[in-house]
Amino acid sequence: MAKDEVSIPLSPDWSQEEIVAVANFFSVIEQVYDQGRQASEVLAAYKQFKAVVPSKSEEKKTFQEYDEQADTSTYSVIQKAKAIEPDEKVKL
Repeated sequence: MAKDEVSIPLSPDWSQEEIVAVANFFSVIEQVYDQGRQASEVLAAYKQFKAVVPSKSEEKKTFQEYDEQADTSTYSVIQKAKAIEPDEKVKL
């Protein structure tokens, strides 16, 4: 599947606002791989994602579904963003 054909894992139970938050989060993950994003921006998007997906098991499942299609490691992006200064760029 081409990278531009990645479907973001969504739940039918989510509101439009929640869908936007999750879509924005995965957009930030994609940008980290393309040109990089500041760690603070990555973590802000992750915080919004966690407001929608608070469960660790659901988070892991959602990351896995996205990563398999996009050939990314969302978990690695989050870990790197947490390990560096907020104004540093995360790039994988």
